[in-house]
Amino acid sequence: MQSGIYCPSITPLTADGEFDFAAWEAHLDNLTQAGVNGILIFGSIGEFYSFSSEEKIEATKFAKSCLGDRTQLLVGTGTNSLDETTQLTRKARAAGADGAVVVSPYYFGPTEEQAEQYFTELARATDTPLILYNFPDRTGTDLSPALVGRLSSANPNIVGLKDTVDSIAHNRQEIKATGDNFAVLSGFDEYYISNRIAGGAGVLSGLTNVVPETFVKMHRSYEDQDYGTALNCASAISRLMAVYEVGDWFIPTIQYATRVKTALNFEVGTRAHHIPLSDSKKQLIETLVSEI
Repeated sequence: MQSGIYCPSITPLTADGEFDFAAWEAHLDNLTQAGVNGILIFGSIGEFYSFSSEEKIEATKFAKSCLGDRTQLLVGTGTNSLDETTQLTRKARAAGADGAVVVSPYYFGPTEEQAEQYFTELARATDTPLILYNFPDRTGTDLSPALVGRLSSANPNIVGLKDTVDSIAHNRQEIKATGDNFAVLSGFDEYYISNRIAGGAGVLSGLTNVVPETFVKMHRSYEDQDYGTALNCASAISRLMAVYEVGDWFIPTIQYATRVKTALNFEVGTRAHHIPLSDSKKQLIETLVSEI
């Protein structure tokens, strides 16, 4: 993996809950033209938990046909079943994925010993580059720096970590525990610069759907040591973080913000039950996006 901006794509759906391939292709093209370093399909914001393995492989083939070699394609393959995760990871690789993002088993939450065994067996069962996905608020357990350090040292194809913990100190500890060839990405949009200062690789975060060009400009400015421009972009992103606080659930909120910003015509909604955005909340999102 390279340092930079990675987007966990939304999954546009039709009114009856099927893939809206036309809108999705346009969105993937927008992200690629903006210059993101990679795109993840079926992350949390892409509702990985709502789709069957067959649907995920269908979408992987579709996304690869859209992206070609223009940017990296990552696929969320994590499940609570090691066998299912292994099979899905292999199939995603065969369908064109450059890597798999694998969430820690959730609901019961594994002990550290169980998590180590789970990821070790997965790594040995596939040659797919693996990015561990640490999201303790959703899985119930933390992939500790010590654990991630052991996994990365023992398994060459475990190449990165998405650390969705709202603490740059935790992010920094994960970076310290792993080697120079291991990519630690923050799952929080506003941590790009602090992540890079600590030696990390960047972000894999939701607002990249909405303003990918702002994130890419921040990354390129940081790489060019144009820190004034990078900080201006970071400030804009920090203000846009208020979008997450609108609505009852951030997935339809980010979808609507994306639709407003890109003028894409797709249904805002998910397969899971949710409360639709009210007109007043839509107006607030429109205001926040227009200010950026």
